[in-house]
Amino acid sequence: MDNPVRYFEVPVLDLDRAQAFYERVLQVTLERQIVDGYDMALFPWVEGGPGATGALARGDVYVPAKAGALVYFTVVDIEQAVHRAQAEGARLLYAVKVVPGGRVAEVEDSEGNRMALFQVVEA
Repeated sequence: MDNPVRYFEVPVLDLDRAQAFYERVLQVTLERQIVDGYDMALFPWVEGGPGATGALARGDVYVPAKAGALVYFTVVDIEQAVHRAQAEGARLLYAVKVVPGGRVAEVEDSEGNRMALFQVVEA
């Protein structure tokens, strides 16, 4: 069986602001689309690659919050990612800690959501 998570959506209020934040922090390019009448900015997807993909989503059913599901985004260098997030105005919620398989930190994104950053550390 494949990994059970395929796709996620992060609620946002201001799609332009959120897209700029996530692109700068994660150093990726998101693709804008209208999906079922909702404004979306889709994260990159590599067919057959590991992990899931998702989108930033704006619309009447999308409400940013710190409570609820927490998405972990893989980064190459967690200190640099936290630094980029803070430079974009993010508040550090959980300082960098060593956990099984890597290092993790949490910040508050531009929209008020909790965002986890994860750096894989090879043993």
